[in-house]
Amino acid sequence: MASVAIVPMASNFLVPNGTFFVELFAFAIMVFILGKYVIPPINKAMTARQDAIRQQFADLDQAKTEAHQAEEEFRAQIADARHEAARIREEAREQGAAIIAEMREQAQAEAQRIVDHAHTQIEADRKSAVASLRNEVGTLATTLAGRIVGESLEDDARQSRVVERFLTDLDQARSN
Repeated sequence: MASVAIVPMASNFLVPNGTFFVELFAFAIMVFILGKYVIPPINKAMTARQDAIRQQFADLDQAKTEAHQAEEEFRAQIADARHEAARIREEAREQGAAIIAEMREQAQAEAQRIVDHAHTQIEADRKSAVASLRNEVGTLATTLAGRIVGESLEDDARQSRVVERFLTDLDQARSN
């Protein structure tokens, strides 16, 4: 039979020995130190960083909202400005048309006044020319009649009658 040797317990790795407890104690101290002094600041820094990132996202969303609102306000102001400009242009056109109409009326009134004045002046000149011609024709007619008749027609009343008769005969001849 074979002999079975009994192996001391020191060589069995399943049985804890003193080094295991030291290593276990050192590991526990390391976990405690890490849990007490290292991990909380790291967690605090990570939480602060996450909060900062969340805040940045919130600020970004708010900035986007404000930018959209500002853009809408800007577009509304541009639309209002365009409407106002169109209204001002329309008013300017209307005022221009009114000014043109008023100037036309003034020009027509001035032209009519000038024409009326010219007609009046022409009528006055015509009357003056007719009166001057009557006097000259009368003088010439009496001189000519005196030469033809052989007597003097120096009498004013007789001269006027002869001139009037001559002019009447002349008007009748022109009418026929």
